[in-house]
Amino acid sequence: PKMARSTVCMVSDFFLPNTGGVENHIFQLSRRLLARGHKVIVVTHMYGTHCGIRDLEGLRVYYLPMVAMYNECTYPTIFLSLPSLREIFLRERVDIVHGHSAFSTLCHEAIFHARTMGIKAVFTDHSLFGFSDLSSILTNKLLTVTLCDVQHVICVSHISKDNTILRAGISPASVAVIPNAVESAEFTPLASRLPLDGDITIVVVSRLVMRKGADLLAALIPAACTRWPRVRFLIAGDGPRRGAFEYMRETHNLQARVKMLGTVPHGQVRDVLVQGHVFLNCSLTEAFCMAIVEAASCGLLVVSTDVGGIPEVLPPDMAILARPDVDAMLDAIDTAIARLPAVRPHDLHTRVRTMYSWDDVTAQTAAVYAAVDQLSPRTLEQRMEAIYAVGFVSGKVFVIVVLLVRLALIVLDLLAPVAAPAMRPAPWRQRKRT
Repeated sequence: PKMARSTVCMVSDFFLPNTGGVENHIFQLSRRLLARGHKVIVVTHMYGTHCGIRDLEGLRVYYLPMVAMYNECTYPTIFLSLPSLREIFLRERVDIVHGHSAFSTLCHEAIFHARTMGIKAVFTDHSLFGFSDLSSILTNKLLTVTLCDVQHVICVSHISKDNTILRAGISPASVAVIPNAVESAEFTPLASRLPLDGDITIVVVSRLVMRKGADLLAALIPAACTRWPRVRFLIAGDGPRRGAFEYMRETHNLQARVKMLGTVPHGQVRDVLVQGHVFLNCSLTEAFCMAIVEAASCGLLVVSTDVGGIPEVLPPDMAILARPDVDAMLDAIDTAIARLPAVRPHDLHTRVRTMYSWDDVTAQTAAVYAAVDQLSPRTLEQRMEAIYAVGFVSGKVFVIVVLLVRLALIVLDLLAPVAAPAMRPAPWRQRKRT
């Protein structure tokens, strides 16, 4: 089905100027939906001085005055976010709310309020979760409540789809797999390849956190430097595990062979990647690893752990995969170094450009919107039945929350009608350009 031009509201706690895969995904997808004639807005929380309404290359972004609690996620408030989200949805005449990331509190609240207002919703899951630890149990229960009431779900890989279906208990028919993409024009190799008769540079671009394999990387580097005297490491990224890397450099006297760049803006990542021969990814969990696609687009041979959706991303001649342990990763690096003379960076770039395109991602996402647009709306009773079935306790709790939010919307419609001419915009609604 083909959808008429509509208004789509992207919602997530993760957006520019913060850097990351979710942030880039929302920005690139929004730009191309705008180019296809849709109206697109983004709602996120404030980042430093970014508060209010900003125009970002023609994209309207609402930076709500909400404080981040942990890892850029806002405090769960439900009712405190309702007035602002309601006003945005009504003023912008939003047709579809598209939430991103199960980690995002604002995403869950926006979908919940949108559905209570009768607005259709789509959710994109960007991560993999477990089932046994407390954080995963709580997140999965919240995800179950959210996804029982959305019209469609998008996952970035097939393993991510299986994971989401198991976590939320939803029908596979309501889940589509649409991978990420890369702006290949921004990730190009050097005009001439780096020489192989000198040092071999291994590049790492990653947040230095446990789930990204920071501890594995810190243990691997000294062993690699001992095994290959010509190998150098260039690490871009920061995080709570940086101290382990500084300690490793001091302990093994590797200051000259391990260079730490700290946080690098996404626009400068290409300049870091083209300084290396091999890209190393040590993630312990990934739904879809954008970093290895960007590295391959720059002509680097990839060495990565074989976790999550990574085996789906690149073919074996472009990425050498191994178990997430030191010995297996060292053997994979050994294989990569032996293959380097046969690598043609510009050939890798051309292949990535044909494999991953934001235009393809946008077309598939627009097709999901069109299918959602054809669905008949749910009644309040149908919503409550779906939510009630989520759990013996949680189902009853969230049914009560639905009724309270519905009552709050009725009160807001009486006290603060959006069309009232006497309404003055709050200070945070002043528009700025970036």
